Amino acid sequence: MTAASPAYLEIIDFIAAGTTPQTVASFQPSAEAQQRLAALLELHQEGALSADEQAELDHLMDLEHIMRMAKARARQILSRGE
Repeated sequence: MTAASPAYLEIIDFIAAGTTPQTVASFQPSAEAQQRLAALLELHQEGALSADEQAELDHLMDLEHIMRMAKARARQILSRGE
């Protein structure tokens, strides 16, 4: 995958715009990003992913993990009233 996927660009734009614990906790990927992930997961289940698609899926799963961790941390911060 040579170009950044739309999901990566969404995360980059989100971070570049500045964040707060509240915006991190409430972040949701776009419908397009969610649809792309669903399509890749379906292809994965069918065993029909190309090498590039597998790399894209791996990267999206990494992004998902990072965002889950960031959301958990943001919720901790919010619960402490920081």
